[in-house]
Amino acid sequence: MVDFAALRSRMVENQLRTFDITDRRIQDAMGRIPREVFLPASRRSLAYLDEPVALVDPQPGKPGRFLTRPAIFAKMLQIAEIEASDVVLVVGAGTGYPCAVVGQLADSVVGLECDEDLGNQASDKLAQLGIENAAVVVGPLEAGWAPEAPYDVVVVDGAVETPVDALTEQLKDGGRLVVVVGLGLSAMATVYRRSGDKVGSWPSFNAAAPLLPGFEKPKTFVF
Repeated sequence: MVDFAALRSRMVENQLRTFDITDRRIQDAMGRIPREVFLPASRRSLAYLDEPVALVDPQPGKPGRFLTRPAIFAKMLQIAEIEASDVVLVVGAGTGYPCAVVGQLADSVVGLECDEDLGNQASDKLAQLGIENAAVVVGPLEAGWAPEAPYDVVVVDGAVETPVDALTEQLKDGGRLVVVVGLGLSAMATVYRRSGDKVGSWPSFNAAAPLLPGFEKPKTFVF
């Protein structure tokens, strides 16, 4: 039988702490939330690998969905500077893992998921774990979720190739958005911060993450 608690502890020690994750709240949250619960049964043994793990395999015309590499996700939360009083939007809720972790850090969490089946799974798994300050809604990821806006923080759990203007518009004054911009070796975890009517952005660290649906660069024809 797999000792998931031991694997979770080693993830914190060997992946998070060695990647300069110094916020003890994030270490404790990711050491507490059972990542394996959010994966298909056949992939639970892969839950604590230092790499993305597939929730849904890619299909023709439909991208796969993944849990982000633990250290990348943790460092994105660290640069987001989430406070206990914050209202947070998680874009790309998947089966609920990012919402569960952020729920340990913030006052309340809205998880936005574009796939209805994944969204239903997320709601079920959050209820199973007794997490009451996170709710999952279904809609296009790139549009954000205006009914609960504005947010103190928006966490985009994946990579984007297109602008995130609709999401930054849903930030409070002083609010932060964190996202991986780009793909491959040039991709950067980036912080956007709203100040009045203006939004500035600052690259933070090199990061690779799976591309989220709705944020793909439009395809161009080559003659």
